[in-house]
Amino acid sequence: MKLLRSLFLSATLVLPAVSQTFSATPLANPAGPGSLEPNLSATPDGAVVLSWIEPSKDGSSALRYAVRRGSTWSQPQTIAANRHFFRHPAEVPEVMTTAAGHWLAHWVELPNPSSDAEYVYVSSSTDGAHWTPPVQAHRDHSPVQHGLVSMLGDTSGGASLFFLESLKGEDGPTFLMRSMVDASGKLVNEERLDADVCSCCPTAVAKTSKGLLVAYRDHTPKNIRDIAVVRLENGRWSASKIIYADNWEIDACPINAASVAAQADRVAVSWFTAAQDSPKVRMAFSSDSGASFSKPVTVSTGHAFGYTSVVLDGAGNAIVSWLERGAQDARVLVRGVTAAGVAGPVAEIAKGEKSGLGYPKLIQASNETFISWGSKVQTARLAVVSH
Repeated sequence: MKLLRSLFLSATLVLPAVSQTFSATPLANPAGPGSLEPNLSATPDGAVVLSWIEPSKDGSSALRYAVRRGSTWSQPQTIAANRHFFRHPAEVPEVMTTAAGHWLAHWVELPNPSSDAEYVYVSSSTDGAHWTPPVQAHRDHSPVQHGLVSMLGDTSGGASLFFLESLKGEDGPTFLMRSMVDASGKLVNEERLDADVCSCCPTAVAKTSKGLLVAYRDHTPKNIRDIAVVRLENGRWSASKIIYADNWEIDACPINAASVAAQADRVAVSWFTAAQDSPKVRMAFSSDSGASFSKPVTVSTGHAFGYTSVVLDGAGNAIVSWLERGAQDARVLVRGVTAAGVAGPVAEIAKGEKSGLGYPKLIQASNETFISWGSKVQTARLAVVSH
């Protein structure tokens, strides 16, 4: 589960079409020098929340965030400081507002780099400025791995956090867990959703018209590690379902999983696979809240590194980002896929060393698409170039 850092980009996209590609223009942002691990979320009224880890001159770090409304960023706020933040792009913190107007934040701490102990912490706020003391978001406090978190708020001001837990360390198995916290950040319930999953691949969650949908990398005794989903509908969790049988057999942990987006009954999932020694990024649609999925579309065009993210636009088209090998470096790429499954042209957003590009993240808010990645926080605006 031990897993980079980040650039940040805002993008205004029209509906993806085969005749369209994108160009990027740099845009300023409020993250301080040396900041890393940015993440994105959207507020209920369509603003964008950018969060990041910012170092101080004394060597400590703080979790901070700012809100973008229109073309203006708010002044950065500090959520937690002097904590043992886990510095890895697959373990990025997240800051969000719920439909009830409460603020919640989660992050993973690594108290001792020589130990496997990782812990998920959560903090809450009623005004976004004053935050509660951090508390662990899981019942087990033993020195094992807890992390790779995704979070979704509820109408009461609380949230569900989905994470991985390895009670027996490398001897496995690793569990997919759900913790429920109230508006104060207090743990009120916990449950196990899958008893054997890939131990170092991030989770992803979205809300459909029928309930919650969680995407993650599954694991079998034969080391098949394909992407699965579980759904919460009418108060009950479905059985785990593989989206598509890539049959990727690997006796290692790829630190590379799936992303999910949903609008009503429509769902898009993108993921990485290297089955048959052919590294690629795929995506598939669902029109029934994730009960079934279409035949996947391969969005990568060359040797993919993965680290994909996906969002849906207002017409149900997907926008997918991923990392791919270039001639002498790695590239952050973006591509649209229409609701009919037709992939548009590929746009290069950034390039550099693979280790410096991180785990790209996309978010859709108020008809704008934002993406974060890389080794420092930067911003840019995408414009559509018609051919």
